[in-house]
Amino acid sequence: MSTKKAAKTGKQGKSDKQIVPNEGSKFELAKIKEFIREVKSEFLKIAWPDKKHTLGTAGVVVILVIIISFYLGAVDLILGKLIGFVIK
Repeated sequence: MSTKKAAKTGKQGKSDKQIVPNEGSKFELAKIKEFIREVKSEFLKIAWPDKKHTLGTAGVVVILVIIISFYLGAVDLILGKLIGFVIK
């Protein structure tokens, strides 16, 4: 309804206004460069773990995944056999 009114009167209402970015503008390029500069400065603040700590943590994760997969496989097998026994 407001678009019909705006078309008749030539005026735009508050809901008719759209923000369209100006493609290729220097302002947008400057904002992108500033963002990249800020990301680089934040990456320098990160305290990265050493190789020994990373490998140790990854090893614990792999071992836990193996243990849990065997456990869930055993539970699935047992419950499958139990359900099969009950159905027959």
